[in-house]
Amino acid sequence: MMKSNQKNNPEPDAKHINLISKGTRIAGDIVSEGDIRIDGYLKGNIKSKGRLVVGESGAIEGEVECVNVEVAGKVKGKISAAELLTMKSTAMVSGEITASKLSVEPGSLFSGTCRMGQVTEKTVTETPKQP
Repeated sequence: MMKSNQKNNPEPDAKHINLISKGTRIAGDIVSEGDIRIDGYLKGNIKSKGRLVVGESGAIEGEVECVNVEVAGKVKGKISAAELLTMKSTAMVSGEITASKLSVEPGSLFSGTCRMGQVTEKTVTETPKQP
């Protein structure tokens, strides 16, 4: 009887962690409802409603769109973090960053553009008035 009770109350998907281990290479896109940790290499895009952690041995070439992102490895491409992007001291990021909040530890490397805070479409497309 306990077995059927467990089926009726499954754990939420957000508690599941997807792990790409060191030595694993993936070419393609990843879409997930839960958290993701990458210690291997991904050439492709990631979209998650959870948290992405790129470990020290991890590397991504592509677009990242997650709620929270923590980078200790390498990311080359566009990063969009709805809430917080954390760059650890071992992080190497090159590309475009868009995040509500940004945390950068001393020693991390960043090359590219960064846009922080809540940015509305109106603010971006609005042109300044000429006197």
